[in-house]
Amino acid sequence: MNQEPSGDPQASGNSNSERPGARQPLLERHHWLVPAAWYGAWIVVLFGPVIWTMFKEYAQDESMGHGFFVPLVAGYIIWQRRQALDDTAPQPHWSGWVLVVCGFGLLMLGTFGAEFALMRGGLLLTIYGVVVAACGLKVFRMLAFPLLLLLFMIRIPQFIYGQITFPLQILASEFAETSLSALGIPVLREGNVLELASQKLNVVEACSGIRSLLSLGFLGLVYGYFFESKMWIRVTLVLATVPIAIFANGMRVTITGILSEINTNYAEGLFHTMEGWVIFMVALVALLILHQVLVRVARLANRKKAAAGV
Repeated sequence: MNQEPSGDPQASGNSNSERPGARQPLLERHHWLVPAAWYGAWIVVLFGPVIWTMFKEYAQDESMGHGFFVPLVAGYIIWQRRQALDDTAPQPHWSGWVLVVCGFGLLMLGTFGAEFALMRGGLLLTIYGVVVAACGLKVFRMLAFPLLLLLFMIRIPQFIYGQITFPLQILASEFAETSLSALGIPVLREGNVLELASQKLNVVEACSGIRSLLSLGFLGLVYGYFFESKMWIRVTLVLATVPIAIFANGMRVTITGILSEINTNYAEGLFHTMEGWVIFMVALVALLILHQVLVRVARLANRKKAAAGV
């Protein structure tokens, strides 16, 4: 005789969430995703015109081309730290709302005064404020690197940009003058203008090297984060992007001068653009080589310490 199962069927059948080792739904495992999406949507709505202007700038301005990748890289780093975020209980802090209010204040001031730098600064300040207000200072410290990385989304204010680019133009001009003279090519420099036998080369703002400096600085920061654990090497790599970018841009102007002596068409158009990309890749390779040199130096120092019994 068959025996009927005893007890309530609902009691005998456990749900997936009650089974030992059952996998929780995504939103239950990552409790911070819903508030992040909620606040993120509001920021996109309120700062929509600012964000749209920034994305158009990334597409049109070569010096800000890296801006497309900044939120993607920052988002990936945050996703890498999802386990720590899952294990951290939100501790909202009032100071975050102060930052949010200041961010909206900058948005209003920038809107009325047609000052894009203020509006973009307001966007960043609002993002930081929302993180602190919703999650607390502990979470902000946990996400400090990807959040600060968002600074590379913001174009340098024009009044500061001009103060940086002109000295870089003079540096590139002086470097090219010295290099071309050393190669036996007659050149006369007046400020940022190089007068060659074939033509005059004007080292304009676009040729100052600020583009490669910003892009290389961003790549150096991200590369050091992903591929190096020693802080001093990370810092060295970031600092080294400045002389590497300046040297690479000087080489670019020098090569332009050499090619213009062969054919003046090589100093403009497609040839000039391709030359810039090649020089940037050379600068990137130089950064990678520097990293390997620093790693070897660190290993050698560790071996000497081990041999000395330190």
